[in-house]
Amino acid sequence: MEGKLIIFSAPSGSGKTTIVKELIEHNPNLGFSISACTRDKRGRSEENGKDYYFLTPEEFRQKIDEDAFVEWEEVYPGAYYGTLKSEIERIWASGKHVIFDVDVKGGLALKKYYGDRALAIFVKVPTLEVLEERLRSRGTETEESLSKRIFKMKFEWSFQDQFDVVLVNDQLEDAIQKAQALFDDFTK
Repeated sequence: MEGKLIIFSAPSGSGKTTIVKELIEHNPNLGFSISACTRDKRGRSEENGKDYYFLTPEEFRQKIDEDAFVEWEEVYPGAYYGTLKSEIERIWASGKHVIFDVDVKGGLALKKYYGDRALAIFVKVPTLEVLEERLRSRGTETEESLSKRIFKMKFEWSFQDQFDVVLVNDQLEDAIQKAQALFDDFTK
């Protein structure tokens, strides 16, 4: 079996993480790509090598110099996130396909790097207003952070036509079924 990559990208609140978790739960031939980052662990629940590969900024920059990343981004000064080539190789070596839950820039970079071995899926809700309402209903945002998220969301929305498939998540169960069908078709 030649390993493939299934990339899910979306603005925050679109449901991509829920869809990815469902696919992983129902497809034992899928392995989740764990990202590397330079942020601190959140509480005791996060584990190195399970949630993220936690690196110091120096370690991260060293890996950049070694060309160890497929894609990486400095989200703000000193805060790096990226996908290690070794992580993809690890999953492929286990006989699985790789699934990603990444931001839009990361998703497009992965697609560009792997070409036809990758299926890039942009998950969206029917309208930006629905997305804004979902973020507001979470109740976890200040007006300022909400405003920043909405600005980023509109920016990310503009890249959807660069993805292989746009998956509209208006009913979660339907979106999960469509995602499963896309995965089945791509990996057969």
